[in-house]
Amino acid sequence: MCHALLQDIKFFQILRRIDEEFAQQTRSTGCACGGSLHRANYPRKPRGCPAEIRTDFEQRLSFCCNACRKRTTCMSVRFLGRRVYLGLAMVLMSARLTQSSAITTRLSQSLGVSLRTLQRWRQWWQVQFPLSGLWQAMCARFMPPVQTGLLPSSLMQRFGDCAAQPMTRLLVFLSPITVPLFCTQPEGC
Repeated sequence: MCHALLQDIKFFQILRRIDEEFAQQTRSTGCACGGSLHRANYPRKPRGCPAEIRTDFEQRLSFCCNACRKRTTCMSVRFLGRRVYLGLAMVLMSARLTQSSAITTRLSQSLGVSLRTLQRWRQWWQVQFPLSGLWQAMCARFMPPVQTGLLPSSLMQRFGDCAAQPMTRLLVFLSPITVPLFCTQPEGC
């Protein structure tokens, strides 16, 4: 079952390693001004992860240019923009809204996610995500088309649903939305 991933320490360690790889790629690219990037992580207060690994998720990997001082944040499979809940929790909980309400209620209580927050997430998947640059650029690659009215469940099914490897691929697919180029928030991510 998908919600088992929310308690799988090894899965969260895999997500951390992927984010470290994204950070290495970002740092090696350097700043647009030609300066070099130095680690300048910023704090997060993650929700939706086991307490044993919370300290590994209390920082978003980011860099600052030594010349122009501009911040560069790399893509992430752990976080979806500025949201405090981890991307995994947001995907799984939003997908469960279209399925069993008993499972959704138990998961929302165990993670401390209010019904209002779940409704906001659902709204984001239904309205904002389909308008994002990422979805606009990638949606035509799915045949038959993904039903946007059933996002994120319909997208999860295309990646193989609930196992660790398909969920990892889905989170990697969503990772460009975690940086300003593809984000769906007008003020930036």
